[in-house]
Amino acid sequence: MVKLYSIIISALAIAGAAYSESCGEKFRGKCNCGLQVYNYQTRYVVNCTDQGFRDTTVLEYLPPQTEVIIFTGNYIEELPWNVFGAINDLVNLTIVDMSNNHIHEIRGKTYHHVPNVKRLILNHNNLSISRFDDDEYNHHHPRVFSNFINLMELHLTNAFSDNTSAELSADLHDIFVSSNLTKLVKLHLEQNEISKFNDKRVFCDLPSLLDLHLGDNLLKEINFNITCLQKLRFLDLERNKFEALRPHDMNMMDTLQAQQGRSINFLVDFTFNPFNCDCSINPLYEWMHKTNVTVRNRDYLKCYRNKKHEEVILSLNMKKCQKARVAKQDHTVTLVFVLICLSCILVLLVGSLIYVSKDKLKTMITPVVDHVSKKVQYTSIKNEEAPEQYV
Repeated sequence: MVKLYSIIISALAIAGAAYSESCGEKFRGKCNCGLQVYNYQTRYVVNCTDQGFRDTTVLEYLPPQTEVIIFTGNYIEELPWNVFGAINDLVNLTIVDMSNNHIHEIRGKTYHHVPNVKRLILNHNNLSISRFDDDEYNHHHPRVFSNFINLMELHLTNAFSDNTSAELSADLHDIFVSSNLTKLVKLHLEQNEISKFNDKRVFCDLPSLLDLHLGDNLLKEINFNITCLQKLRFLDLERNKFEALRPHDMNMMDTLQAQQGRSINFLVDFTFNPFNCDCSINPLYEWMHKTNVTVRNRDYLKCYRNKKHEEVILSLNMKKCQKARVAKQDHTVTLVFVLICLSCILVLLVGSLIYVSKDKLKTMITPVVDHVSKKVQYTSIKNEEAPEQYV
């Protein structure tokens, strides 16, 4: 039995060594190359995980049959031009995972030979897509993904440095415009400390986008345009900072849902947001009862009273808030009516005062009008006589 166990261990060791050496001598036995199951499919995978690489030189010597690259857990601050080599022809390459590599900058010509890549994963890096060095040189590369002409999934979870949030939307828009990602269907931007998008049309150049993941950020409102994304089916906003929902946000989602040609319902996720259990939640409460938009976990969506005690939003008694809102509307209507009446009375009083005092006003105004009239006539005569002085 012991002998059999030793034989099995030896066989596994030999197989493992052969698997490692299959990458070629340039990899120095640090990476595994060969067929393996990846995402439930058998693919040719090159796996260089947690090998302490400080440059990407080995990626220039990838086997031509490579379908999946897993180059994660290393320390590569800057990706150079032609990261996969200047002449490497990787026609089978469909998935690139370069997560958790401390990447700070991606050059504009980094990714070549990637025409068939459908999934690019850059999660948990430290990207600064628009930054200045000490010499004030701007590292802004809007065409960084331009060679991914068939890209369908872009994963950028926790991918950006903490100090880029203010300009992130503008920079992303530049990238989306310049890279022509017309086939992108999934975009992940979770955990990037995004508080708002200054560019309202940041996602409008992604015409095929189906799923937009913005969970675990700092958003308080939907301050970006989604009606331009006619195919959008899912908007992930879980674990953000929503305390209420603006009428504008609800109207925008309803407009998207009502667009012609939609074959599926639009789905939005507000789970684990700190909604307030006060009257500010009433618009969301009413909207969820009447909208055609599908709200994920609608019957279990919670709000918080005093930021501690949680309650299910649809179980709240909103009658007091609704009565208060109706009373406020009635009060507003009454106030507007009173203001109109007062304005009419003021106009009548001013008109009456002018009529009663018309003789006195005429006496006061006539000298002023005569004086202005004489001055205009004098100026006209002077202007007509002026040319004769030069005859």
